[in-house]
Amino acid sequence: MPKRPSFLIGLTLAIVASASTWFYVNRILRAQQIADAAAHGRPRGNLSDLYPRWLGARELLLRGRNPYSAEITREIQQGYYGRELDPARSDDPKDQQGFAYPAYVVFLLAPTAKLPFAVVEIGFRWLLVGLAALSIPLWLSVLRWKAQPRSILIFVVLALGWLPMVQGIKLQQLSLFVAALIAACGAFLTGGWLAFAGGLLALATIKPQLTWPMVLWLLSWSATDWRSRRRFVLGFGSVMLLLLGGAQWLLPGWLRMFIEAIRQYHEYTQNQSVLAWMFGSFVGHILEAVSVILCAICVWPMRRQPAAHPLFGQAFALVLALTVLIVPMFAPYSQVLLMPAILALLHSEASRDPVLPAVRLARVAGGVLVLWPWIATIGLSVAYLWLTPTVREHVWPMPFYSNFMVPALIFGLALLNTWVSQTRTLRDSAPAE
Repeated sequence: MPKRPSFLIGLTLAIVASASTWFYVNRILRAQQIADAAAHGRPRGNLSDLYPRWLGARELLLRGRNPYSAEITREIQQGYYGRELDPARSDDPKDQQGFAYPAYVVFLLAPTAKLPFAVVEIGFRWLLVGLAALSIPLWLSVLRWKAQPRSILIFVVLALGWLPMVQGIKLQQLSLFVAALIAACGAFLTGGWLAFAGGLLALATIKPQLTWPMVLWLLSWSATDWRSRRRFVLGFGSVMLLLLGGAQWLLPGWLRMFIEAIRQYHEYTQNQSVLAWMFGSFVGHILEAVSVILCAICVWPMRRQPAAHPLFGQAFALVLALTVLIVPMFAPYSQVLLMPAILALLHSEASRDPVLPAVRLARVAGGVLVLWPWIATIGLSVAYLWLTPTVREHVWPMPFYSNFMVPALIFGLALLNTWVSQTRTLRDSAPAE
């Protein structure tokens, strides 16, 4: 049990750091975005990432309209941006905000179809806040880390003020909902509720790009011990069949429309992975392949471990870190999937396992990069009264400076940490000669 003064200091620092992030987003970042939009004539509507999905779901469920149609896309733009986008205006946003989700996302949004979006927006934002707080004990359960309640409270406060989390909450991003489903899936696995875990992972496929690595890993894990793990596959498969079949019944031919919507989305957004953004398309794709291979080599022996084993939790976290690194998107909110890998590294550090000096130095560098957004938001919040529009225009990106380095370094550290933990476990379990 940590000493009370240490806990109070830690909690106070966590509250200050998290509050600074919210202050920065609401008073500095938002002001800069409004000023920039006004200067370039860019439209600003509700700017809710939930809105395109909600409107598409409502129109399909209540009026039988095709959410992938150009007509629905124009209506989405009127709410999201405040008007339809004009191709003749070079400063207009490139993202058309089409319904680029699997059609079965409408089943999750069905309870909100008849509600005004103003009500849905508020409710979903608070739902994300609750899920963000709940995700901490879920991830700790996956990692088999029996942290003290005081430590958990500090982690929760930091999670609620973590820049990727705050951005996701402000934008009402479904990625946060998917991250919570994956966390719950992992917790149910460690608790032995394999069928429920499979069903939750199936629901998380509303964002396929964030789930396919985990689906492949857990299906491989299940196949290794089919007799005791088949319930996971049955749970996943049955829910997927219900989702796919229900979507086909509701909107025949939706899969073809979805694939076309994804193609158009990548065409007008030019999205790319973190590695491709950092190193260019050619080198980035090579590094993506190398990362996948290294991750597969590392986790392959762990497929024999039961879900209740700490190594399973580390493999789970590593696969999610790989996902953030290789998926064709680099928005900060996707980094919420790095949370279990960061917690696993903290757990390893707290356990004082012996590591090489170079590894220790790399962990310090990783810690600085993760902490940097808080350092920047605290500094900008303190200097708020002196931030003229001209100064603000130059300093507002500071909290995002580490955005591209964090996924790469966390993946590398998680890969090394998982490999060392696996080696140590195999060595300790080897029979004495």
